[in-house]
Amino acid sequence: MPSAREVEIGSELPPLARVVTAEDVKAYADAGGDGNPLHQDDAVARAAGFPGIVAHGMFTMGHLAACISGWAGGPERVRRLTSQFRAPVFMGEEIVARGRVKSVDADRRIAVVDCWVTVERDGETESPIKRGGAEVLLDP
Repeated sequence: MPSAREVEIGSELPPLARVVTAEDVKAYADAGGDGNPLHQDDAVARAAGFPGIVAHGMFTMGHLAACISGWAGGPERVRRLTSQFRAPVFMGEEIVARGRVKSVDADRRIAVVDCWVTVERDGETESPIKRGGAEVLLDP
């Protein structure tokens, strides 16, 4: 767990990578009660103009939350998490969550972290989630 004395502005969080699978997305849909066929039926997603099943935006944000909470030492240390959804994520793609410490308030033991998720497509890096921010409680 990071401490207020050890965390430095500009420090990078360890990236967290995950390949998105149809099984993961179906489990997410079942757990959340989201029966939208874009997230479960390849033919429906293709008819809507996508190359296949689309992962939920919140599935991708959940991956970002796992990156932040893993670095912080647990989900109870994440005080706030925001993001902007900018692009869909498809099955078989590897999403990578990242973050960088923006500021540290040692007196309040709070670090503010800029965070985002990237995916490689056709040799280009895209950001399905960008302009994310988190406030994390640090150890003394």
